[in-house]
Amino acid sequence: MRRRWHWLWLLPAAGALAAAALWWLSAPRPRFGPEAAAMFEQGDAARGRLIFAAGDCASCHASPGQPDRLRLGGGMALASMLGTFRPPNISPDPEDGIGRWSGVEFANALMAGVSPDGRHYYPALPYIGYAQMRPEDVADLWAYLRTLPPVPGRAPPHDLAFPLTIRRPIGLWKLVYLEERPLAPDPAQDAAWNRGRYLVEAVAHCAECHASRGPLLAVKESTRLAGGPDQEGTGFVPNITPARLGHWSEADFATLLRTGRSPEGRLARSSMADVVLNTAELPEEDRLAIAHFLKSQPPRPTPQP
Repeated sequence: MRRRWHWLWLLPAAGALAAAALWWLSAPRPRFGPEAAAMFEQGDAARGRLIFAAGDCASCHASPGQPDRLRLGGGMALASMLGTFRPPNISPDPEDGIGRWSGVEFANALMAGVSPDGRHYYPALPYIGYAQMRPEDVADLWAYLRTLPPVPGRAPPHDLAFPLTIRRPIGLWKLVYLEERPLAPDPAQDAAWNRGRYLVEAVAHCAECHASRGPLLAVKESTRLAGGPDQEGTGFVPNITPARLGHWSEADFATLLRTGRSPEGRLARSSMADVVLNTAELPEEDRLAIAHFLKSQPPRPTPQP
């Protein structure tokens, strides 16, 4: 009997040890330290404008209710099955935006989902894709953002129910799904394919919408680019693999990304219309590279709504 009680006393200690391990594992970890600061302060704003367009930044961060897509005051309501997310002000405003951030703080937010004050960002910010970006492109994007007009006013807070308001478990989710390394070129493929892959998978994060999600709300790899329910749960994002669009040519894809018009004469609507506003600003060779990559993808069946 004594031996049995002796082991029972170890249970609280084991529980405390497990809790401490989970607390350590879930800690926000910036990807870049102060030694990388100079790398993110020497970007090219002209190149950053194209990254801004490819990354679809204005579609979420532009202040709603006004026509200027470069006024990045945030606040748009993004409905989801978890609640309503509201993208923050990312204008250069020093009080309400990111005007006092450093380049390395911006890189850690974008590529690691860690705020300057050491908190996890929700993956509504698609850092799963951005984590694969090249640091020099992030530096260019940072240079461009600093040229935009400051917008006063903070976005309203997210509207989430408890316990989703607790951010610490996001650290455990990141351990499973966040890969912090640039997307390496595939030497077996040509330059256009690799450029298209980089734009689709890393910068434009197309699978964040064009895929279904698993129980932990990460993209299901078996449905990557094959479509799925939209984030609001009110519609269905189409399959853009050859299983659905195999009859489209690369020129057809590029035309859609420039004009919003499909080969069948339909116009892109809803969130895709916003995407087209951005991809229309890219060079034609980038739109063709995206098309080249999409045409090469395996035909994946459309998941059931």
